[in-house]
Amino acid sequence: MVLGMMVLLSPAVCGLCRRRNCDPDVVGELCHQDGLCVHENCLYHASGLEQRGADDEGFYGFLFSDIQEKLKQVAQKRCCICRLPGASVTCRGRRCPRTFHFPCGSERGCVSQFFGEFKSFCWKHRPVQRVRAVQQDQTCCLICQEAVAGRPGYDTLVCPACVSAWFHRRCIQGQALRSALHHFRCPLCQDMVTFQEEMFRLGIKIPNRDAAWEEDGTFDDHYLRHSSCDASQCLCPAGREQVEKKGPWRLLLCSSCGSRGTHQRCSAMGEDDDSWECIDCRDPRTSWGWSCVVL
Repeated sequence: MVLGMMVLLSPAVCGLCRRRNCDPDVVGELCHQDGLCVHENCLYHASGLEQRGADDEGFYGFLFSDIQEKLKQVAQKRCCICRLPGASVTCRGRRCPRTFHFPCGSERGCVSQFFGEFKSFCWKHRPVQRVRAVQQDQTCCLICQEAVAGRPGYDTLVCPACVSAWFHRRCIQGQALRSALHHFRCPLCQDMVTFQEEMFRLGIKIPNRDAAWEEDGTFDDHYLRHSSCDASQCLCPAGREQVEKKGPWRLLLCSSCGSRGTHQRCSAMGEDDDSWECIDCRDPRTSWGWSCVVL
């Protein structure tokens, strides 16, 4: 038997929302083990379901026994939107009786918050933006460059810091999932604190991790220092890759681009010279460049 949590590669039905083939940006991962299948976000927002286990127990700390019990409890509860059974998300508005499936709520304009108590609100009680934002002519989403609504609403959000950056909800949610908590900010004014607080309040999920591009190593090569001599004629007997801390085979990097280097001797540099510019970056009005980095 395979232990731990697995994410299904083939479509399956979530035990809570009864759906298959949902957008993972909306419902999160579809988790499956021993016949139990549920969406990540359906778990987090199932009213009354608590994470009583450690992170590596059950699904995200939700114990299998608790999930099974919740499935029994909501089996006859009908969604106020699609009218089908299995509704597990309850509006936290005062005296509001509305109960719905998580993806149904997202489609109808309900807001589920991913911080604190993970509260959910129906379309009548959801938090709204209260910013004085005025569009200049027809404003476009800063991410997809397609037109947005004329004023802030469920599907159209505005940066509260600069009030000049407008987004579709689906676009800024995708940005939040990729950038995550360590990098998510307004793409226009670069504000992070105020922007994140407002997006959290409006139901944008911001994972508490590093950015996706940092975790998958997409830009690992960008952090590697150049380590070879690019002089037209390298004089080092050991070759262009030979690098020493002192002496004629000391490597100097171009500070303008950082992508080219030279041995001290190969470019007739003196022992006291600590800077150099490659031919591509050198000011054509001068014969020599002097603003570079020593490796």
